[in-house]
Amino acid sequence: MASTDTLDFSDALDSIHRILALAVEKGASDIHLKSNKIPIIRQRGALIELEGQSPLRPEIIQVFIEQTTQGVFRDQWEQEFQVDYAYRLEDVGRFRVNGFMQRTLPGMVFRLVNENPPSLEDLNHDPELFRKLCKLKDGIILVCGATGSGKSSTLAAMINLINREENKHIVTLEDPIEYTYTDDKSLINQREIGIDIQSFDSGLRAVLRQDPDIILIGEMRDRSTFETALRAAETGHLVLSTLHAAHSQQAIRRLFEFFPSDQQEIMKRQISEAVRCTIIQKLLPDLKGDGRMPAKEVMMVDPSVRKLIELGQFEKLFSAIEAGKENGSHTFNWDLYQLVKAGSISKETALAFSPNPKQLEMNLKGIFLSSGGLVS
Repeated sequence: MASTDTLDFSDALDSIHRILALAVEKGASDIHLKSNKIPIIRQRGALIELEGQSPLRPEIIQVFIEQTTQGVFRDQWEQEFQVDYAYRLEDVGRFRVNGFMQRTLPGMVFRLVNENPPSLEDLNHDPELFRKLCKLKDGIILVCGATGSGKSSTLAAMINLINREENKHIVTLEDPIEYTYTDDKSLINQREIGIDIQSFDSGLRAVLRQDPDIILIGEMRDRSTFETALRAAETGHLVLSTLHAAHSQQAIRRLFEFFPSDQQEIMKRQISEAVRCTIIQKLLPDLKGDGRMPAKEVMMVDPSVRKLIELGQFEKLFSAIEAGKENGSHTFNWDLYQLVKAGSISKETALAFSPNPKQLEMNLKGIFLSSGGLVS
């Protein structure tokens, strides 16, 4: 690692704080700090250099990480050369932070966290779909997508809805906590890895002894996590979590990949009975160019989908989604079509993000954008 002998912590702190304040002022969602490079921000989905900044010295990044991590987080940085933790800058915001080494030099990525949980309306989601999901008594709901696709915000909006409308005990296991909640009709206990509990595994082992109705697991990361989620779903709990997957078929396959090949066959029934819904989400530039709109593939696990999972016929899940509109399922293309028709996104954006642009082009025939708006 770079030498920090000649750099005072207050200097490093001031440097990083100025960058964070300016980035937030410019509406950044993420701030990338790479050694010897001008800070980069993600603004409305695009990466751009932060104006008026000089390349960042590696010792500034290193000193900041070393001095803002404590306890288990400091140990993790010193032993693994990477660390996840939360950082609050007064009057600017709270950040989810990842520190790491690359090519022997330190780097950081800050994700701005809006501590006040959003509503479904804030995120341009369909409240009725999510209200239906939030009223489920048990099972697993997976919100999937790439990094930065808004998965955590969607889960926070669901917890927010339950908190306002249902009398439930909600326990969250997060790494780190992103949104904070004030108890309304529900009782909410939020547990942060490294602060409230030593590890994800220890938190998961304890959660079923805490009388929860709903469990939020920040990420479905491994077999141990998923087995706990399965056990919770089978014993009458609703589990909300995220998974990295580009479509529903991939999401279901990834659940099986947690298990060795000789156990996958016996897991088919358990998984088919436990999973209630997969939501695959992408964030698209809106028509005005100053915001983003969610586009979703939704697979409700109705009897036909459950049978396909049980039989291992994952390649047929897309057809089942197309046929399941009455139950709430729909494809990405269907959602993209609706967003274009509503004037929320441009046709060009829809085609660029579509998994099947030729089919979408045919569906969009007769719809076009004029200077006056959307015309059919």
